[in-house]
Amino acid sequence: MKPFASISLDLDNQWSYMKTHGDDGWQSFPSYFDRFVPDFLQILDSFGLKITFFVIGQDAALEKNRIFLKLIASSGHEIANHSFNHDPFIQLYNKEELTEEILKAEKAIVDATGIKPIGFRGPGFSWGKNLFEVLMKNGYLYDASTFPTFIGPLARKFYFSSAKLTPGEKEKLKNLYGGFTEGFRPINPYFWQINGGKIREIPVSTFPVLKLPIHLSYLLYLAKFSEKIMFLYLNTAIKMAKITNTEMSFLLHPTDILGGDIVPELKFFPGMELPTVRKKEIFSKILTSLKNNFTLVPMKEHAQQSNFKKIKPIPTDK
Repeated sequence: MKPFASISLDLDNQWSYMKTHGDDGWQSFPSYFDRFVPDFLQILDSFGLKITFFVIGQDAALEKNRIFLKLIASSGHEIANHSFNHDPFIQLYNKEELTEEILKAEKAIVDATGIKPIGFRGPGFSWGKNLFEVLMKNGYLYDASTFPTFIGPLARKFYFSSAKLTPGEKEKLKNLYGGFTEGFRPINPYFWQINGGKIREIPVSTFPVLKLPIHLSYLLYLAKFSEKIMFLYLNTAIKMAKITNTEMSFLLHPTDILGGDIVPELKFFPGMELPTVRKKEIFSKILTSLKNNFTLVPMKEHAQQSNFKKIKPIPTDK
């Protein structure tokens, strides 16, 4: 039997990228769901795949988005929680603020889709002790916020180089994408131990041993220079995962499918110079490679099927 690999998509909307970038106009919550969701679901259907969509509560609360969220849910995909406001610094929230953030998003998601989420991912891979305690108290099965890579500080510096952020906003985002020490965290699923209880953690997969990113945004960045090198990199990561018995959790974003030709407001984002047609072609080839090597499942099924052999105490440094 092929090893399991879960696929998830952070359904970050146009406004959330504009907000993090410091662009005006995000407060009206502009959306590209109409240009993304139907086409993306068709691609998944063509491969017979069901994946996990991490939904922002603010999007679920807006009537204009609900037709697309209902379409995702009715197509059989898992709906998970990606916070309400999509602030990529929730590790700074106290427990009361986190509880409100998560449960407000949960209610909006249930109202929009009829599905209660049991998985959570923090915006910008933000996480901490208070988050896990809140998730466990409110019956969540798993968290998927950790990103075990050494290059988080480089990614943050690259993002800040074009962002229109005030010094105060940059201070809040000083842990965006995590610090260097994130690279020492486990890549395989494990349990966080919390006050005598525990919750499952499914990290975003990185290149085994090297801990370099392998999510689709990074692969598209490599494809700008050479598609052949990109696939060599991906296929080597897949081989290493099999050799090291590493379970894969592959991450996607809407901007991995949409190019600047469709969403010109996000041309600042890495990889947006690639046209949408080419992005879809590359994505289909990547899905084929993953499907040839793994049994592809939503994160809920991954959480239910994985052994979760390791137990890690909650860190005190977050």
